[in-house]
Formats: sequence, C-alpha cells, structure tokens
Amino acid sequence: MTTPRIAVVGSINMDLVTTVGRRPEAGETVSGDGFALVPGGKGSNQAIAARRAGAEVEFVGAVGDDVFATALREVLSKAGVGVSRLRTVEGPSGIATIVVDGDGENTIIVVAGANGRMTDLTAAELKTIAAADVLMCQLEIPVPTVLAAARHARANGTTVLLNPSPVRELPAELWAEVDVAVVNEGEAAHLAEALAAVPHVITTLGAAGASYRGTDGSMLSHPGVPVKVVDTTGAGDTFTGALAAHWHEGPETALAWACTAGALATTKLGASASIPEFEEIRRALADAAAP
Repeated sequence: MTTPRIAVVGSINMDLVTTVGRRPEAGETVSGDGFALVPGGKGSNQAIAARRAGAEVEFVGAVGDDVFATALREVLSKAGVGVSRLRTVEGPSGIATIVVDGDGENTIIVVAGANGRMTDLTAAELKTIAAADVLMCQLEIPVPTVLAAARHARANGTTVLLNPSPVRELPAELWAEVDVAVVNEGEAAHLAEALAAVPHVITTLGAAGASYRGTDGSMLSHPGVPVKVVDTTGAGDTFTGALAAHWHEGPETALAWACTAGALATTKLGASASIPEFEEIRRALADAAAP
C-alpha cells in the first residue's frame, strides 16, 4: 500500500474547552459543567488526522516559549507527526477558547500567538514541502506564508490542498496555486467565485456527509455516517486530514475515509483528543460496507 507524504504548514494552539448546558447570551453568565486543556489548532489537528488515517506527516509551524509549548510539541510527536520543522519563537503560543453546549455545538475564539509570527519559510522548511506528495494549508497563519508554501509546492510537483478557514478574501495568486479546496457550506457560498477556478472542490455538509466537484464538472457525494454527537470541535479538521491521506486513491475513496473519520471525531470531547485511529476508521468503513 502506498504511504503518502504530507507536509502541513499551519497553526497549533492550546484549546481551552468549557462545556455548558446552554451557551450564554451577550452579557449573561451561566454555570459550566467542565473544563479541559486540549491541544488543537487547525494545522495540528489536520496533521494528526492525516497521520492517524495512514499518511507520513511533517509539520511546519511555530510554538511560543510559554507553559503550553512543550505539551503542544509532544501531542504531535506522540501522534507520530514529524516535528523537526516546528519552531520555537519568543512570546505566547496560539490559544483558542472554546465553549461547547449540550447539543455538541461550539463557539470558538482564536488568538494567533506564535502562529501569527510565521512570516517566512526557511530553506529546510521549503525542502520539506518540495519532498511531500501533498501540502496541506489553512488560514490560521499569515496568508503570505501560505502563498509562499503553495507556490513552492506547485513548482515542485506537490499537490496543494487548501482549507480556506477561517474564511476571508484571498489573493488571486493563491487560488491559482490550489489543486484541492475543502470548504463547508458557508465557506462554499462565500467563496463561490474563487472556487469555480479550483480543479477539485470538496464541500462538507455536516451530518449529511460531503460532496465533490471535479475538473470536468463531475460530481460525487458521500452520505453522512450516523453517530451520537458529543462535540463537533475538530470534526472538519479530521475530515480534511483523512481526505489528504487518501487523496491518492481517488475522490470516491478519499470522501469515504474523510466522512467516516469526521463523524467518529464528533463522538468524543475536544479536537486532537477526538481524532480516530486508523483501525477505528477502517472498521467503521467495513461495517458500513457489510450487507
């Protein structure tokens, strides 16, 4: 079986997760049910998801010199993600404050910290990108750095997969380098004009699964996987990582792995802590295919 090599240029955060029966309205105070520190960040989550779905993964990013840095580095290395390109920079690491309600829905505030200081790429980091089969990027680090990574990937025959989240307007130069875009329904509507020029577009549909549009206008879809939802945090990142890990097998197989992994991620609390292992995903796929 081919093991794809994936380079992730992206963010890593410490998530401060509070669970509550009902999220407060503006100006309201409510009592919470629990609190946890969970390593996260879209880049880190997607890197771990791709690794657990079967890929070899190298992470390019930055942590600060604060109390969270060691734990953030360890969560990647313990998952088997390469961290030789994970920098330490002066100042705080990235953090995200997450409130999860009784229905498993969440509200998130992200403070970039070290992620915002990823303003260039070293020769060693560029070499890692060039050696990968797939470059996976998001938008929690500076856009010029994402563009530089994508340009270098394209110049070296590396497939560029972009998850344009948090959604924003992006330069045409970046879209020109993107081979695969992964968006949710809201992002798809907001970025419709730009996405029209992207060869491969995957749209996540929540509990309804996901759809795919190819270069020739071909369409595919995969239904949602029924699960008991506990927390949706990180489900989209898990989807994207699993998709990247199986992209070399074609869109249909990649969608199946991504939808299954993303659904399983909603059955546990937290982001990186909820990402399913390879065998868990494989068993769920086998069970779904059984008569």
